[in-house]
Amino acid sequence: MTTISIRGVSLFVKVVGQGYPLVLMHGGPGADHASMLAFRPCADHFTLVFYDHRCNGRSEGAAVTSMTWENLTADAEALRQALGFDKWAVLGHSFGGMVALEYALRYPQSLSHLLLLDTCGDTWWVQQNAPEILAKRGYSSATVKTARRFFNGQIEPNEFMSSMMRLARAYYHRVSPLLLARETVMGTRIKTRPEAQIFAFSQLLKGWTVMDRLSEIQVPTLVMAGRDDFQFPPEHQAALADGITNARLEIIERAGHNAPTERPAEVIQAVRDFMAAVTPNYA
Repeated sequence: MTTISIRGVSLFVKVVGQGYPLVLMHGGPGADHASMLAFRPCADHFTLVFYDHRCNGRSEGAAVTSMTWENLTADAEALRQALGFDKWAVLGHSFGGMVALEYALRYPQSLSHLLLLDTCGDTWWVQQNAPEILAKRGYSSATVKTARRFFNGQIEPNEFMSSMMRLARAYYHRVSPLLLARETVMGTRIKTRPEAQIFAFSQLLKGWTVMDRLSEIQVPTLVMAGRDDFQFPPEHQAALADGITNARLEIIERAGHNAPTERPAEVIQAVRDFMAAVTPNYA
């Protein structure tokens, strides 16, 4: 683990493994790379690049208002250059998938593969539709109200953790004692930045969509999501895959929004199978 000065920002970066370079863009916003550590087993075939987006996790040196699509994607591009990769595969989860989509559209020459996991191409799904899904699934009116406020950046910083706790169960297909223990340990590793979450949902993500530009993406693409993802349900994953030329769609059964931690073996196998199919010599 180290920090690298990228475009005037100190980005927190962790590089492990060997093989084809794969950068992992974490979700949130307001979380950090630890949410992607379920992909560590892939280090046997890939050089994994974990990093914290600017204004997220342990990356320092920029005002939260600098968290724009231009800066988020330019940071990733400058990091690729700093690490000396001609191209790399890009995997983004949730908010990281949105960054990955923007990156693919802005720097098409820099990525060889695009892997989208539990993400979207239009924030209507999380800001408007997700609270309605929770209501239909029988969650309390208080939980539905929390979701609407949380995903529209209408909470205060001191409400961040309580809001996450209220919504936690909705992120999974089923919360078992083992999963709860594993997620609790992971939670101790993640450095949260509530101000990034609030700014992103109230400003950066408000009205954001790239659905009308998906056809511009020409690299091999894998679209994955948990069957029970309340933020980005299977019908949106199908629309994402349909919009990207020759994209592969993989729905992970018995998983919700956090498919990498709920069904790590299935998600990792989907990644390996996809890379092997489109790049036979990736290993």
